[in-house]
Amino acid sequence: MCGLAAIVGLPPASIDGARILAALAHRGPDGRGAWSDDAAAVALFHTRLAILDLSAHGAQPMTSADGRLVLTYNGEIYNFRALRSELVARGHRFRTGTDTEVILALYREEGAAMLRRLDGIFALALFDRDRGALLVARDPMGVKPLYAIEGGGAFACASELKALLGLPILRPALDVQAIALYTRFLWCPSARTPMVGVTKVAPGEALLVEGGAVVRRWRYAPDPAGTIGPELGDGDPDEPFLIEPGPSNRLPAQVREALAAAVERQMVADVPVGAFLSGGVDSSAIAAFARHHAAGRLRCFTIDFDPALAQEEGITRDRPFAEAAARHLGVDLDVITVGPELAEELPRMVWHLDEPQADPAALNVLAISRLARRHGITVLLSGAGGDDLFSGYRRHRALALEPLWSRTPARLRRALEAAGAALPARPAALRRLAKLVARVGEDGDGRLAGAFEWLPRARARTLLHPDHRRALRDEEPLREALAAMPPGLSPLERTLRLEQRFFLIEHNLNYTDKMSMAAGVETRVPFLDPALRGLARAIPDRLRIRRGAVKWILKEALRPLLPPSILDRPKTGFGVPLRAWLRGPLRPLLHDLLAPASLRRRGLFDPDAVAGLIADQEAARGDHAYPLLALMCAEIWCRQFLDGDAPAP
Repeated sequence: MCGLAAIVGLPPASIDGARILAALAHRGPDGRGAWSDDAAAVALFHTRLAILDLSAHGAQPMTSADGRLVLTYNGEIYNFRALRSELVARGHRFRTGTDTEVILALYREEGAAMLRRLDGIFALALFDRDRGALLVARDPMGVKPLYAIEGGGAFACASELKALLGLPILRPALDVQAIALYTRFLWCPSARTPMVGVTKVAPGEALLVEGGAVVRRWRYAPDPAGTIGPELGDGDPDEPFLIEPGPSNRLPAQVREALAAAVERQMVADVPVGAFLSGGVDSSAIAAFARHHAAGRLRCFTIDFDPALAQEEGITRDRPFAEAAARHLGVDLDVITVGPELAEELPRMVWHLDEPQADPAALNVLAISRLARRHGITVLLSGAGGDDLFSGYRRHRALALEPLWSRTPARLRRALEAAGAALPARPAALRRLAKLVARVGEDGDGRLAGAFEWLPRARARTLLHPDHRRALRDEEPLREALAAMPPGLSPLERTLRLEQRFFLIEHNLNYTDKMSMAAGVETRVPFLDPALRGLARAIPDRLRIRRGAVKWILKEALRPLLPPSILDRPKTGFGVPLRAWLRGPLRPLLHDLLAPASLRRRGLFDPDAVAGLIADQEAARGDHAYPLLALMCAEIWCRQFLDGDAPAP
């Protein structure tokens, strides 16, 4: 829920609070508030999406009864009732039914160490007036976004980058290093953002700010890739789960029980809760458990496209599977059918994402969230994370070829890679074959990291203007993460850790949060429950993928609940017919944004190299639809965040 901003080191009177609150208004349509202290040069802002204690008592920024602590916070603490009971036993008295007040009381008892007690999704900024210090933190899996900037004797953070615009410590400038990464991956696998000086607070990271400067930065929870441990307190919430001894057929039951408990914990709300339902394994599993805890019949939502376009794109329509799942589970299903008009929302997508993240699946989330909001649903449960924990992507199945690639001479692998690059983009089967061999010429870690790329580094580099190309430094965040992982991990385990730290957080969770909150809807992700994450990490590879079947153990766990038509359906992405759109409704925008004159004015990309990429795509010489979308989104982002051409609210 909600949007937040916190600023330290600037006179509150010099801050345009109305602009900050307006930038975050979509995240909190139910209220807005501000608090400041002139002497301490601190200002906190909040826009509220009311989910717990809908009364005015839940308004933020919230001040403790004695006035010492002030909190602005975005998210949900699922174990807040248990923590509240514990705090009541310690003598605390509560004025509200919110988790916000529980955080304040827990901080009073335990200080920053309380972060490790919070089971939930959150970003927070808590000002301790006695210490003159601001505590800033983001949840361990990075479900809730948090951007920060420091300089000129001041510090600021906010739920969205756009809320930081206009602050005197921020002079908007393009970070070309970040753009090079967005062009390769469609998202940025690092703390960088497209704007120089603005960084993303890492998942499980905390900052202590005094006098406008970060005086301490630490991890209170381990890095999802398993490369960095916590530095605060004892214990590890992600320590390996101990699989119960006994017959091997007990493990599916453990998975089923852990997921059921996670869904129940995340149903806490004083408003109606609904669910995404694609008819795939993950969303159907969430709905199967959520229906038992919903107030009345669970309401679910899915999206549909023109069947001919879906077939041409090579994507499977979700609607028939979602309808079958809804009938089987006895839940209500609302379907929104979208056409090319959805492509017209691309500028709005970039604005809400804060980053040139080139995945139109974000538009699906926006369309579904708008529909849910119209039906009075302000919380949606998502199946995000199921593939990343339980091995559900095609690249996981492709790891079965790793022993073969390791034995094949590099010269032959490079030849195979070159042959794949020459394959046409249509039909979809050839496109996928080309992607399968796209990085086989690399070494082992290069193949694992390269599976996440849409363009190899060298090709992406040629798209930049020669001046930027010469100044560009080599950055390989995924390879660095692989090198830092503990020895002895299997290729599948190493890839899953990359999924969870990079693709899941920087891509899926970012667009899921931003686009649902754009419609005033909070999305929760039960698959990322700490206990379930620990169990998933302890499962051996042979039970993750078995006889070529991905997510084998999860599917076995769900067989008592879901029919084979759902459990055994082919894997499909949460996609749109992008390639058809680029030939149709998006083609004028493509040629406007990436016209040579436009590119020369910006000076970011090489017009000749971009023209070659467009020509290859339109002649079906290779599949460059998503890299082209990345270039389009980069130009849109520049127009909005640098030139001030933002879409109307």
